[in-house]
Amino acid sequence: MTPLTPDEIAFWRAFNRAMLALPRALDADLLREQRLSMSEYTALMFLSEAPDRRLRMSELAAACTLSLSGVSRIVTRLERSGLVVRERACADGRGWDAVLTDDGFRRLEEAWPDHLASVRRNLFAHLEGLDLPRLTAAIERVAADAPPPTPCDEGGAC
Repeated sequence: MTPLTPDEIAFWRAFNRAMLALPRALDADLLREQRLSMSEYTALMFLSEAPDRRLRMSELAAACTLSLSGVSRIVTRLERSGLVVRERACADGRGWDAVLTDDGFRRLEEAWPDHLASVRRNLFAHLEGLDLPRLTAAIERVAADAPPPTPCDEGGAC
């Protein structure tokens, strides 16, 4: 097995720190400015982009890269705030859809400027001058090869 080069080691360590630090920073900013977690914001965002602002719970979980139980907990919190409702799936009536309410869409619009400022400050300010399309393609390849989340990823018992 060939060891990592010094440049590879440096990149891996920096990338690993960034994978941990960036979500924490974005989450902290949203919580402080909007009293909304990054997971909640992400769920609202994907629902806002879906046809009729609705996604099957399993589709929302996949979009958010969360387990079904993890996204269920998020949707429950959003339901309590009136931002999302659960409805029987239109297609077959067997599953459940998460549906973004008008209040949920307004809440997303309200949070968006603070989130955008946080993303610019915490990420893009550090990427100036890089070839973003090539970097994006490389990160997408890494993400595509990653296994889907499991219940253990969400803090559940394994």
